Amino acid sequence: MNDPHPPKRTRKDSWQALHRDVIACNRCARLRDYGAQVTPAKRYADWKYWGKPVTGFGDHLARLWIIGLAPAAHGGNRTGRIFTGDRSGDFLFAALHRVGMANQPSSVHREDGLALEDCYISATARCAPPANKPLPEEIANCSIFLDREWGLLSRKRVLMALGKIAWDAALQLARRQGITINKPRPTFGHGAEYRLAADLVLVGSYHVSQQNTFTGTLTEAMFDGVLRRCRALCDGK
Repeated sequence: MNDPHPPKRTRKDSWQALHRDVIACNRCARLRDYGAQVTPAKRYADWKYWGKPVTGFGDHLARLWIIGLAPAAHGGNRTGRIFTGDRSGDFLFAALHRVGMANQPSSVHREDGLALEDCYISATARCAPPANKPLPEEIANCSIFLDREWGLLSRKRVLMALGKIAWDAALQLARRQGITINKPRPTFGHGAEYRLAADLVLVGSYHVSQQNTFTGTLTEAMFDGVLRRCRALCDGK
């Protein structure tokens, strides 16, 4: 006999269910095959690679939601945590630490004690793609996870998109949630802002990839400036 008064689903249960579904996802055969078959780099020869889709990470009560591109083959795909174990993560978490949103400046592995405050991080695609380029249909397949995070992140005030692909994914996400996007479509740029709703702003930043940070396209000062702006927007300033 069914219980006429089943226990209510808690927000924690919802996050746990989302993370289980992300890890178990097999919608994109190309990405799943690639992630599972990545050959360990020499410096990680003794590391057991995660090789599965990677969940979001951070404060579930966050006002700042950072959306990246996808896990790196020898970063998140290796460690099992987004932006963890690669140079992009080194740059990102050092910056979050400088603005007081991370308790430490590095992210090495899933049990390293890293904790975020008022910040949650996820990605447009949850599996590592060959050449860091997910296909449009793969991005579409992963969009359901952004939709579910949108519903769970009830205190979000700022969406920070790292790169144009994440910017476009964030606009599409907002549209799926019933938000009207003006025409012409808002243009991505470092420091670009677009108000999605009275209490929600999309902010763009160059991606924290080595391609940008090693060439000076994105400097610490530039990224810190956008992060400080995001914090101000979270505070309604």
